[in-house]
Amino acid sequence: MRARTPLVGGVVGLFVTVAVLHLGAQLTGADDVADATQVLLMPLLAAALWLNTEAPRGRLVTLTLVALGLSWLGDSAPKLTQGDTAFLVMIGFFLLAQIAYVVAFWPFRDRSVLNVRRPLLLGYVAVVVALVVACVGGAAGMLVPVLVYGALLGTMAVLATGVNLPTAIGGALFLVSDGLIALNAFADGFDLPGQGFWVMATYLTAQSLIVVGVLTTGDAARSR
Repeated sequence: MRARTPLVGGVVGLFVTVAVLHLGAQLTGADDVADATQVLLMPLLAAALWLNTEAPRGRLVTLTLVALGLSWLGDSAPKLTQGDTAFLVMIGFFLLAQIAYVVAFWPFRDRSVLNVRRPLLLGYVAVVVALVVACVGGAAGMLVPVLVYGALLGTMAVLATGVNLPTAIGGALFLVSDGLIALNAFADGFDLPGQGFWVMATYLTAQSLIVVGVLTTGDAARSR
């Protein structure tokens, strides 16, 4: 990690400002503001990661940047379509983002709950299974992509536990955020007040913590 410069601090501050504006817009129903700010969030977070690292950037940093870019497409591309197509486009890009994170975190698997504190693994499995059970009835033709995405999301969250604590929390919150989306789309009777706010609050916190975790494994990131 390089020393913080005014540019780095400015980008981080801008990300926080835009995130607060976006979440406020979600709470107040200001859809135009929410849409406009959403497309800025992942580029700003990626810029913060880029500016906080030096070339040559390691495997972990590079793949995290790829995942953030794909997440930005998942945030932005669905706005160009509508209905089921928009949902599938979102799932498609976030599925690719999860693949990038899985590949990024794979070298840390020996330190994850796959091998350490294995009882915790049951918790991740239970959450994914519970989400599938809750959503399977309403998924209909989208069942297969939803199942594939759920499996990748759970795998990412499990592998994130091997990197460090911020990344582990970030992976778990990503699971929560996307779980809320799935429940809202497919689970009968699910109606969370402020759904958009909670989805984006957990999503932004998740992505931010993953970036913090990656930055605090500087030596590991350069060597992998």
